[in-house]
Order: sequence, then structure tokens, then C-alpha cells
Amino acid sequence: MSSDQPTEEPAYDDRVYRSPMATVTGVVLLALLAWLCGDAVVRGHGNVPWIALAVVLCLAPLIVAFTVRPAVFANADRLRVRNPFRIIELPWAAVDSVRARFSAEVIAEGATYQLWSIPVSLRERNKANRRQTRRLGLGNGQTRTPDEEVRRASADQTMDELRSLHERGASRAGAQGSVKVSWSYEIIAPAVIGALILIVLLATG
Repeated sequence: MSSDQPTEEPAYDDRVYRSPMATVTGVVLLALLAWLCGDAVVRGHGNVPWIALAVVLCLAPLIVAFTVRPAVFANADRLRVRNPFRIIELPWAAVDSVRARFSAEVIAEGATYQLWSIPVSLRERNKANRRQTRRLGLGNGQTRTPDEEVRRASADQTMDELRSLHERGASRAGAQGSVKVSWSYEIIAPAVIGALILIVLLATG
């Protein structure tokens, strides 16, 4: 028998979940930071240009960390969560459940990890629940208009997709293993260095 024949379902490209509003907010804040600090570097005197550069070094990584960076990547074998300061690799076999209450979370090996890139809007959920109530209240023979079709909150829809991937993938050979957590030093280091430089400049200025 040839060993080249596949023994399980093929893996597919990652599904990527981000918050478009957070990304737009991050881009706007970075542009504002660049404008304000750039002006201070060009027109400032004494320590002002250096202070402005230290502010950029400190704040730019933090803005990126909390707006542009967060994302959730899911495929047939695992869930990879990129939060502001950590990356969590979760093989589906290690995941106990995913849920969206006041925030989106994944529970694995007794620990709870937040999914920063999947915001939970209670207002959106309440609107979806009201649509569901109206739908159930329709009498026999009545039809629904497009506006009355049930639309679940986006976070709940995403959780349904992740649960489906979890159920299908937990038994796959490639989905076995333990949770791995790594710190994002490329974000932490420049923010800390910028903060230290800023403290020194303000203390000596």
C-alpha cells in the first residue's frame, strides 16, 4: 500500500476574524499620532523633538496592539488567537468550549482566553433577539419581509462557526496537542523602551 495516500480530510486555509471598526480606529489614531508628533519634531526646540519621538515609540506599538493587531485564525486543526500582547495556539483537541457572553472567550485546559478581535455587542444581540421574537410571533399564513428575517449578532454567528470547526476538528490527528502561549516582545519591548526614554527626558528636562 502506498504511504502517499491521504489518511484524513485536507486542511483548508485559515478563516480570519478581525474587528473592522478597531482596525479603522487604529489607523486614524496612528495618523493623528504621526501628525502631532511629526509637527513637534519639525518645529520643536530643545528636548521637545526627542520627547515627541519617545511618545511615538511608546504609543505606536500600544495603538497597534489594541486595534490593528488582534485577530483570530481558525482552520481544521487549530485556533490561533493573536491578542495585544500574546499569541495563543490552541489545537482543537485541547479546547473545551468557545462562548460569547460579555466577551468572546475560548476555554482550554482549565484556562480562559479572551478573543479580542471578536467584540460582543449586547445591543446588537438584543436587536437580534427582538427579531427572533417577532418571527416566532407571526401567525399561520403570514410571510416575512427581508427586514424580518432572523439575523443573529455577528459575535454569536462567529461563535457558531468556531464551535462547528471545533466539533469537526477535535478528533483529527493534526488537532492534537497542548495549548502554547507566547509573548509578543516585538510589541512589548519598544513600548517599554519608549516609556523609559520618556521618563528620563521628562525627569531631566
